[in-house]
Amino acid sequence: MGSITPIAQQATLDHSDLLYRYARALSRHPQDAEDLVQETYSRALRAGIPDRPAEQLKAWLLAILRNAWLNTLRQRRRGPEWVGLDNDQAALHPTPEHDPQMALIASLERDALRRAVQTLPLTQREVVMLRDFEGLSYREIAAILGCPAGTVMSRLARARNQLKAQLEPRDGRPAQHEVGHRPAACLSAS
Repeated sequence: MGSITPIAQQATLDHSDLLYRYARALSRHPQDAEDLVQETYSRALRAGIPDRPAEQLKAWLLAILRNAWLNTLRQRRRGPEWVGLDNDQAALHPTPEHDPQMALIASLERDALRRAVQTLPLTQREVVMLRDFEGLSYREIAAILGCPAGTVMSRLARARNQLKAQLEPRDGRPAQHEVGHRPAACLSAS
């Protein structure tokens, strides 16, 4: 293990919330998520935290976390599980506090989006989570998942099309929620 600069150590710790959210989405259980984050930091420290720009460090840590999760799955010999986004994801989609009706509509839309994301195949859920909810670039996601950026883009396009089909109103009635608006958080082109 090489020497770790205080700046690199702090930069690594700055990503703890992101790591926990991703671990929680992968593992489904808070305790398993905490264990995955701990394992990620343990592996990062053993490898020696590289002196990299923040975005590269974030992608490196997410790749370590994903690999730790895959190892856990292999050890348990069970299929991967995903859940919707944690409640702290609500901060990414603020609602107008001054209008309770708008807050209710936004809440219903977020819930519908979470349910729709859960129905996606794992490969598509991963890219939606990393791109649309965590804001990573295609290249960063490709590095984390170990696939070409083009594959990330095609998975994301398929996922967005499926989400759009699930969330669009049909026959004049809203799909999957009780208001006439569809969530657009994951449906915009990037």
